[in-house]
Amino acid sequence: MRNYYEEIKEELIDNEVYKKAKDYSKNKHDLQSYYNVGKLLIEAQGGEERAKYGDGLIKEYSNKLIYEVDKKYGQSNLKYMRQFYLFIKKGHPLDDQLSWSHYKYLFPLKNDSEINYYMNVCLKLNLSKRELRNRIKSKEYERLPEESKAKLITHEKEKVTDLVMNPIIIKTNKELKEKTEEKFLHQIILDDITTFMDQLGVGFTFVRSEYKLMINNKTHKIDILLFNVKFNCYVVCELKVTKAKPEHIGQLLKYINYIDKNIKESFNEKTVGILICKEENKLVMTYCTNPNIFTTTYLIEKNIIVTK
Repeated sequence: MRNYYEEIKEELIDNEVYKKAKDYSKNKHDLQSYYNVGKLLIEAQGGEERAKYGDGLIKEYSNKLIYEVDKKYGQSNLKYMRQFYLFIKKGHPLDDQLSWSHYKYLFPLKNDSEINYYMNVCLKLNLSKRELRNRIKSKEYERLPEESKAKLITHEKEKVTDLVMNPIIIKTNKELKEKTEEKFLHQIILDDITTFMDQLGVGFTFVRSEYKLMINNKTHKIDILLFNVKFNCYVVCELKVTKAKPEHIGQLLKYINYIDKNIKESFNEKTVGILICKEENKLVMTYCTNPNIFTTTYLIEKNIIVTK
C-alpha cells in the first residue's frame, strides 16, 4: 500500500536540503515541492471531491511533520499546498518570478480574470508581496472599467486609459480638510507621484507639474503632464474638486491640441487627456466625441502608518 505520508515527508525534507545548498533557485524548488505535496495530499484524501470534506488526514500529517521535519508545516500550510496544486491545475501558470507568499495572496480570489490581472501586474512591475497585498486590499481590479475587464478576458489590444482605476485612491499624511481645494489635491498627488501614476496604469512617467503653455499671448498651466512609454504618448491630467463640467472637457481638449501641435514628435501617438474629478458627469461624456479624453474620480484617504 502506498505510504503518502512518507512521500510528503521526503518531498519536504529534500526541499529543505535543496534550499540550503542552492539558494539562487530555492523559490522555484519551493513552488515545485509545494505543488507536489498538494498533489499527494489530494491523492491521499481520495481525490479532489473527497478532499473538500474533512481535514482529518491533514491534521494527522501536520502533527507528524511538525515533530519530524519542521514546525512550519502546520495544518494551514498543508492546506495552502493543497490549494496551490488545485490553483495550478485550474490553468494558472506556475511562475517562479512569483514567490510562495505572492501565491498565497492570490488563492482567496475566485475570478480567473482578476487572478490573471494581478499576476500580470506582479510580473510587469516586479511587485513585492506587500505591494501585491495592498493592491488586492484596495480592490484595484474592481475599480477597473468594465470594458477594460472584458479586454483582459478577450486579450483585446489595450489603450492607455484601460487600466485607470475609478476611483483612484490618493493617500496622504496631511490633515484632511472638510472641503478639498484643488491646490491641496494637487500637492498630495505630487507628494507621492509614483503611487498616483500606478493608479493610472502601466508605463507612466512624470514630465512636469503646472506645465506652462502660451496660447494667444496668455499663459496656461497643465496641472500634471505625464508621458506613457508603453503607449508612446503624452498624457494631460487635469484636477477638479467638483463634478465634471462641459468647460472642463473644453479646457482639456485645448491642452491636448496644443501638445499635439507643438510638443509631441511625429513618432509619438496622439496625446491623451484624463480629467480627475470629484464626481463624474455621464451626460457631459455622452457628448464628448474625442476618444482620447477620459474621466475618472478620486478618493482621498488618510494614510495610516503601521509601526511594529
